[in-house]
Amino acid sequence: MKVFISCDIEGVTTTTRWEQTYTSPEKLSWSAPFQAQMTREVVAACNGAIRAGATEIFIKDAHGAAINIDPHALPECAKLCRNWSGHPYGMVEGVDNTFDAAMFVGYHSAAGREGSPMSHTRTTSTTAVKLNGKKFSEFEFYSLACALEGVPSVLLTGDQMLIDDTAYLHPCLKSVAVKEGWGGRTISIAPSLAEKRIEEAAFEALSQDFKGKLPEIPKHFVLEITYKDHVMATKMSYFPGFKKCDDNSIVMETDDLVEVLRALRFVL
Repeated sequence: MKVFISCDIEGVTTTTRWEQTYTSPEKLSWSAPFQAQMTREVVAACNGAIRAGATEIFIKDAHGAAINIDPHALPECAKLCRNWSGHPYGMVEGVDNTFDAAMFVGYHSAAGREGSPMSHTRTTSTTAVKLNGKKFSEFEFYSLACALEGVPSVLLTGDQMLIDDTAYLHPCLKSVAVKEGWGGRTISIAPSLAEKRIEEAAFEALSQDFKGKLPEIPKHFVLEITYKDHVMATKMSYFPGFKKCDDNSIVMETDDLVEVLRALRFVL
C-alpha cells in the first residue's frame, strides 16, 4: 500500500501562537519544539499506516518554508518532499494516481473561522476564502486535489472546528481532534495522547474498505476571496479570471478545479 501524508503545523497539539510556527532560520528558537511535535505526529501517522500494511509513504512538508520535519525520525519506507516548486497542488504536491490513500496531519480551521487562533487559508491577508459560498480550508482544497487523482482522503488531524466543518466531505475520513480553540485560546490534549490517537486512527483509516470512495467534486466553482486590505483586492483582481465584487473582495468562476488551485498559488 502506498500512502500520501500532507502535514501542517498550526493544527498540531502544542501550537497556539504564530511565533511557534515560524520557519525562518533566525526565528527557529521559537518554533523548534513545535516542529519537533509536528514530526512526532507525522511519525505516529506513519506508524499506524505501517501497521495497516503501508510499504511506501510519501510525506509533503506543507508548512511555511516546508523544512519543518526532522528526516532522521522517519521510517525507512518514507520519502520526504521539502520546499516548493510552485505546482498548483501546493500542499499535496507529489500526489498522483499511484497512491492508495491520503492523510492530513496538523491542519487547522479556515480563514474567518474561530476554531483556532491561527485560522487562515494559505495566507493571513484574508478574512475569508469561499468556494461555492462556503468558507474553505486548506484541507478541503487539497483533499479535493487528491480526489482529482482518484486518491481518497482517510485521515485528518487538527482542531475540533476543522473536523466538524469538513466531516461532510469524505466518506471514509477518520479524524483526531488534538485541540479546540476559542478567540486567542486553545485547549490541547497531551502530546503523548495525541500521538497515540493519531497512530490508532491512521491504522483504522487504512484498515477499512476505502478504495474508490471519493467525494463528489462539484461541476462548477465560484471562488471568492475577501482581503483585509482593499488595495490587495484591487491588485489581485487583475489576475486572469477574477473581478472585484466589492471593495475588499474578488471572485472568479470556472468549471475546472485545477484552475481554482492554480489561482490560489498567485492570489493568496
